[in-house]
Amino acid sequence: MMAQTWDSEGYDKNARFVTELGAPVLELLAPRPGEHILDVGCGDGLLTKKIADLGCNVVGVDSSADFVASARRLGLTVVETRASDMDFGPSFDAVFSNAALHWMKDADAVIGRVARALLPKGRFVAEMGGHGCVKTLQSALIEELDRRGYDGHAANPWYFPTVEEYGGRLAAAGFEVRYMALIPRRTPLPGDVMGWLTTFCGCFTAVLPEQDRAHYLECVRERIKPELCDATGKWTADYVRLRFAAHLAH
Repeated sequence: MMAQTWDSEGYDKNARFVTELGAPVLELLAPRPGEHILDVGCGDGLLTKKIADLGCNVVGVDSSADFVASARRLGLTVVETRASDMDFGPSFDAVFSNAALHWMKDADAVIGRVARALLPKGRFVAEMGGHGCVKTLQSALIEELDRRGYDGHAANPWYFPTVEEYGGRLAAAGFEVRYMALIPRRTPLPGDVMGWLTTFCGCFTAVLPEQDRAHYLECVRERIKPELCDATGKWTADYVRLRFAAHLAH
């Protein structure tokens, strides 16, 4: 599977709603001044900056060089690495993540690294795509690749777990889950769905010859239009979020 690439400018134009809709999980984190907090998959750092502005000592982690550069321009401390490779000892009161964990199929490795980074009784608060997230979009992306003779499932970069599945993974790593819920959240897009497709679907298009990619995305767009575009031309994405708060048991 090809790695997703990120472009800060394109993300800001087509996906800023992801950051803006992060307010509830930030509220669940309830950061207190002076706390040491690790933001896993911090992206371009806008939510990370909000945590820092509350008086917390924040370190961000992201694997995208472009995102890391953007976050550092905000004055943030950010480590460029994959979450499954981060190597922090127990030094954080909390680990936070918004809209990033569903890009990490090596979930057990990531959760293990999170547990290592937390101080005793530390908390892990996050929101990610959950079971059924972007089902219409994902099905169309996979089916259009399959129709062209490629393995659409193999190109799929996302991991959208159930409450039971991710809760079990957290428990196995020593966490006590205090809250976890699947939240359907059909989300208006800022423009045409093509902006969403070009921002988030690089793993699907990467398996195709470059000259075939635009037509592939047009076919996906036509396939999903009856379900995700209303009579006035407004597009939505069929998001489902998995939001949780867990504490290390010891």
